[in-house]
Amino acid sequence: MKTNQVKQALREGRVQLGTAFQQFRSQDAIRVLKAAGFDWAFLDGEHGGFDQETLQDLCRIAAKIDFCPIVRVADLQYSLIARALDCGAGGVIFPRVEDPRLLEQAVSWTKYPPVGIRGMGLTPLHVDFEPASIPQIMTHMNSEQMVVLQIETVKALEARDELLSVPHIDAVMIGPVDLSISLGVPGEFEHPAMLAAVEKIAESCRAHGVAPGAQARGVSLAKRWIDMGLLFVGCSSEVAMMYERGREITSQLR
Repeated sequence: MKTNQVKQALREGRVQLGTAFQQFRSQDAIRVLKAAGFDWAFLDGEHGGFDQETLQDLCRIAAKIDFCPIVRVADLQYSLIARALDCGAGGVIFPRVEDPRLLEQAVSWTKYPPVGIRGMGLTPLHVDFEPASIPQIMTHMNSEQMVVLQIETVKALEARDELLSVPHIDAVMIGPVDLSISLGVPGEFEHPAMLAAVEKIAESCRAHGVAPGAQARGVSLAKRWIDMGLLFVGCSSEVAMMYERGREITSQLR
């Protein structure tokens, strides 16, 4: 059974680069991201239009090429979280988290007993037909699948230490757009209030042994996040990269 290389690298303090994957229902697009050098992508079940079958197809190809697909679920519901992992996701991202008690319950849905209460529904496909017992598979999935928390509001910022005290959180992915809106500086990602909030979250992450991270729309901001010590860093999206490169090509040819 395979080790989650992104989770392992974060434990070792190494930056892992990812991107948003929100619109294209193409397994080949996942292969392109891997070839381009990305370590992970989050498949957006919150703002994207993916159904369960599409998520499964994308996760299956990712597993074959040692690429980590992380599904952002639409809400903290058992059916969304457990099924995303059953599709073969390397982890899940929880959006709009503010309540430590709800977070603790949601984390329990990602783990098999005795750690959590997730129901067993895996098949040999999930371990690439490697001979393994049910207890071995349960232990492996509990260890390797990631749990990522999003901090996106002032309320979550203020409750960050309570949230990060919940066991089995592997990383934080700051949602900069929603957090900037909540801070009253919408879209001003380098505003002093925004940078101070990111620094506070990063400090709390390090204190709790959680990898700090954020999603950025462009390279310069992603570099800023890395310079601030963030490790789980997303940049751009599959749509934005295609559009921006296309614009660059056509502007040079016209």
